[in-house]
Amino acid sequence: MHWNSLGEFFAMGGYAFYVWTSFGLTAVLVAWEVLGLRARRNQAWRDLQQARLMDQTDLGEAR
Repeated sequence: MHWNSLGEFFAMGGYAFYVWTSFGLTAVLVAWEVLGLRARRNQAWRDLQQARLMDQTDLGEAR
């Protein structure tokens, strides 16, 4: 598709609402997924550190 101006590009041949809503929603969902993955990774890391601490405490009591 060929656009003669920036305004025509943003109008997307009359489909601007659909196109830009799709791009925006996709960007929001990708960002949400990245933030969710980061939160789950951090929680898993905290759980692992807590389990290590518990193991060290259990080993200390067994001696």
